[in-house]
Parts: sequence; structure tokens; C-alpha cells
Amino acid sequence: MKSRGVGGWLAGWLLAALVFSGPARAQTLLDEGYRDMYNLQFARAHDAFRQYQQQHPDDPIAPASDAAAYLFSEFDRLHVLEVELFVDDAKYESRERATPDPAVRQAFEADLAKSSALAKSALVKDPKNGDAQFALAISDGLRADYLSLIDRRDVAALSYVKSGRLLAEKLLAEHPDYYDGYLAVGVENYLLSLKPAPVRWILRLTGAQTDKQIGLDKLRITAEKGRYLLPYARLLLAVAALRDGDRAKGIEGLQWLARQFPQNHLYSKELAKVAGGTGAIHSGP
Repeated sequence: MKSRGVGGWLAGWLLAALVFSGPARAQTLLDEGYRDMYNLQFARAHDAFRQYQQQHPDDPIAPASDAAAYLFSEFDRLHVLEVELFVDDAKYESRERATPDPAVRQAFEADLAKSSALAKSALVKDPKNGDAQFALAISDGLRADYLSLIDRRDVAALSYVKSGRLLAEKLLAEHPDYYDGYLAVGVENYLLSLKPAPVRWILRLTGAQTDKQIGLDKLRITAEKGRYLLPYARLLLAVAALRDGDRAKGIEGLQWLARQFPQNHLYSKELAKVAGGTGAIHSGP
């Protein structure tokens, strides 16, 4: 089995900042925007995020969220959101090179620049501001996703994976209950654990983390207790199960996502392939 390319697992921050609206949680415009984005309702997501920014002009998570909506819309337009790409290495490697929309890219970069400026300003006032630290980590993940899945520059993307993990570790050292932060640590470890042994050895020399079990353990924390990234963590665990040949666990995860986000046709489509035994999705060795 080929090792997974960066983009196949970076869609994580590919689905960055997706919200799970538990019954006891009061909904905000930010939450509504995340749910719209995860349901592939991008115009509505942008509206919600921008209204939230007007109400909370100093919140760095708001423009980062709007950037995520731009990235997701490009992924949807270019057909790189399919779950099958995460599991089928041959399909991932043979995908056509994307042609990005320059206007979307400009808006995406402008949002990230705004988020970074707000986050750094907040950290000057309070170096332990968890939301600002999280916004910076999200931004690195979004940049890594764009570089890998659209530009196909995996090496450049890896530098953002590492920096996002370092930012998340700093966040967690000060705010261990910021459960979404564990996903960045989990993504790097799981992603790089799929590389061949000599590559993992070289990556560890650069300070990268490549432990599969640690990766899965961190993902489970977000999948159980996260807020913005809980659904994404569940997606990653479902895909990990499919890659390891655990079809039942993979189906369970996809069923949950399809129920929570019924307007996202991708989950129901991929679920039908797995549950129907069509063989269209290939799991691990």
C-alpha cells in the first residue's frame, strides 16, 4: 500500500472548524456558519460568519472560519471532498490537477491575514488567549490544506502541519480542556505514521511526530469532547477504521455524519458505497 499523501489527511484542517450542535449548547452565528459550511451551504456560511464578525470585530476565529468556507467551496467545486480520496491511495495519486479560482484564493488569503493580525494583537494583550492561539493553529491547517489538496505541494504543506501542531501543543499546555486542539497533534502523528519507515525516520529528525497510536488517541479526544472539530475527528476515525479494514466502525462513523449533516451528499454517497459492498472504497492492506 502506498503511503497517504499529505492532502488525503489534511482535509483537517480540511473540515476545519466544523461544529457539533449538542442539545445543551446555545447556538451562535458562528455555530450556524459552521453547520452550513459542513452541509455545503457556502453562501449561508459566509453570511453567518460575516454577521458574527460585525458583532465580534476582535474575534480572530471569525475570519479564519470565513477562510475555511472559501476553502471548502473550492474543495467542493474541484471534487476533492470525497471520502473515497482519503481511503483509496491510487485514486488520490491519480486525481487531476486542480485549477483554483484566483478570486477565491485572494479572499481566502485576506481572511487568513486578518485572522492572524487579530490573533497576534490579542496575544499581545493576553499571551494565554486560547481563542487566539486556536485561530493561529486553524490558519496553519487551512494553508496546509490549500497547498496540498489544490496546489499539490505536499512538502510545503508539511511545514504548516508541523507549525500547527506546535501551536496546538502550546494551546493545550495552557488550556488542556480546549479539546479541539488535540486534533492538530493527532493529524500530524497519524498522517506521518502512514509514511514508509525510512521517511518517518527522516521526519522525526526534523522534529515531526509520527506515532500512529498517539495520533488516534488524540483524535478520539476531539471526537468525544471537541466543539468545532468534533465531526471532523469522527470522520478521520471512520476513515482510519476503513483503512485498517474495520468496515463496521467505518460505517458507524459515516452514518453519524450523514445523520448530522443531511444536506452533505458526500457522506450518504460514500456510505452507500461502503455499506453496499460495491468495493468502490478500498481499505488498508
